[in-house]
Amino acid sequence: MELPLHSMGNLFAQLGLPSDEAAIDGFIAAHGNLSQGVPLASAPFWSPAQARFLREEILEDADWAPVIDQLNTRLRS
Repeated sequence: MELPLHSMGNLFAQLGLPSDEAAIDGFIAAHGNLSQGVPLASAPFWSPAQARFLREEILEDADWAPVIDQLNTRLRS
């Protein structure tokens, strides 16, 4: 089994957000319950650069895609 290349902390750092566990949990608590009809990259809390990064990485199925998928799942639970 291949280990993921990036952690949730790495993703938050890449997005320019605080990346410690407490900050990640706080972000998810503040922005959770994202509607199923809203694509992750279209959520209103992203800056244009953050949204572009998320959209491009998912479309390209890049090495960030697995951790972006994890974030997507956590924001919808």
